[in-house]
Amino acid sequence: MGYVNVEVTPLPGIGVRKDFAIGNGRRVGVVTQRDGKIELIVSKSDDPDACLASLPLTAEEAGALANLLGAPQLVAQLTEEHRELPGINTKQLPIKAGSPFDGRTLGDTAIRTRTGVSVVAVMRAGQVHPSPTPDFTFTAGDLLVAVGTAEGLEAAFKILKHG
Repeated sequence: MGYVNVEVTPLPGIGVRKDFAIGNGRRVGVVTQRDGKIELIVSKSDDPDACLASLPLTAEEAGALANLLGAPQLVAQLTEEHRELPGINTKQLPIKAGSPFDGRTLGDTAIRTRTGVSVVAVMRAGQVHPSPTPDFTFTAGDLLVAVGTAEGLEAAFKILKHG
């Protein structure tokens, strides 16, 4: 796995830019402004300091994007680690708005007892919360990273959706 160098640049009076170079020479990053506003930025290929695109994001949108980018990597890593263990699968399970467990705890789901599935991490707003305890409270938008049998994972998905 390669190493990506993230550069952090203070922007006096504005905030902080964090970015990195991608394969085509452009830079991709985020500007976090002092007032809390967040922008996703892409540089021009011929001038890494000039902005080609800037997309303002709410905190919720930034969190959703971070989950989209982070959760698949975590699942892929766990899947690779379990590759030689027949019958063990890793899956992302969402807590959607309207889920009976939005605002409730992992313990309330009784997923481990009911399905044999283990929740090994929760992705929230781009942050990984490893090994959540039974008192971990879910919020709509969370992505649970769960490990178990295919049948157990399907049952866990239904529990999170319907109760």
